Amino acid sequence: MARPWTRPADARAAVDRKWAALLAAFAAGQEWVPIPVPVHGPGPAEIGERLAAVREWVAEWQRAGGGPLRVEYKKVGGRHIGTNTIPCRAWVDGYDQAWALLGKRGEVRRLAELTERTKAECPRLIPWLQARPVLALRLAGEWDHLLATVRWIDERQAPGLYLRQVDVPGVDTKFIGTHKGVLAELLDLQLGPDRIDSGAPDFEGRYGFARKPGYVRFRSPAGSAAYTELTVRADEFTAAPPGVTRAYVVENEITYLAFPLPADAIAIFGGGYAVQVLESLDWLAGLDIVYWGDVDTHGFAILNRLRHCFPHARSMLMDRATLLAHESQWVTEPSPTAAALDLLSPAEQDLYRSLAAGALGPAIRLEQERVSFAALEGALRAIAHPTQYPREAG
Repeated sequence: MARPWTRPADARAAVDRKWAALLAAFAAGQEWVPIPVPVHGPGPAEIGERLAAVREWVAEWQRAGGGPLRVEYKKVGGRHIGTNTIPCRAWVDGYDQAWALLGKRGEVRRLAELTERTKAECPRLIPWLQARPVLALRLAGEWDHLLATVRWIDERQAPGLYLRQVDVPGVDTKFIGTHKGVLAELLDLQLGPDRIDSGAPDFEGRYGFARKPGYVRFRSPAGSAAYTELTVRADEFTAAPPGVTRAYVVENEITYLAFPLPADAIAIFGGGYAVQVLESLDWLAGLDIVYWGDVDTHGFAILNRLRHCFPHARSMLMDRATLLAHESQWVTEPSPTAAALDLLSPAEQDLYRSLAAGALGPAIRLEQERVSFAALEGALRAIAHPTQYPREAG
């Protein structure tokens, strides 16, 4: 098939693909570099065969050449059809011509308005506008609120404030949450280096706001205190309850509530990967930590994470014998992981790899609440009296 002839709409599409780069160059004050657009047209044979179509095509380019495009021509033909002048290249000779061609003059005026307001209120943010002009235009309706938020944080934020306390008309925590990425880029430009914690994992920590606290839910032995169960802020949980030498970290809530608690132990509700909140409890390093999670790939991943902070933590009922003894209770793990885990014991690593590889079946999972209560009681006896009730390590 013959190659289609290039039309002015094709030239517009080619320039439109450069819109973001052109706008950034314009915003940065760069000089215009003329843009050539090659024009493919009919050959000599086609001119003779499709003369009417060629004339219509040439007329279309002549109209486009009246602005904003500049059209360059060449001569083609021969002794049979004579010499004909047809378009061979189109040029865009300036920013204004590009904006007219793309129908973007309104957007460019809008960017100029945003730039002037930003110069007046937060001149340190001008480099961001120059680097991200297309995004700035998408945010034009919110730009005043973004500027006001940046100024408030710069001028009025005090240590220990929550994001909820940012008091800007029209701005709430949902607005900040929606625009955290952009606000982070703007604040990095606006604030001094001493007010930015570049190693913080989240927005709040990076800019000195108070984070939502982590909470620890735990049970103490009956009769040992006024309350048998408490939920406390992790940063205020600074010591183990009196007389406690062991902590059981349990994943399933009902199992945690029914857990037969020895007199010298507490049971902590782990809540899956929320176990990370325990990493701040330094005093756990002085206790015997026993972790019990689901026998599946994520259960071992959580155990592995816990050991990165507390290497001495051991597992309970997360062994091959327990899994095989409860085959009728197996279910399917929704999204198994195959991540490399570096702190599992040899037996745990062997079972984890079997589960990850599907050696026992596809995505095998033994949930904690499906383990018999008799097995739990036997495991607790083995932990309390290891010489009387020896048990293979998990």
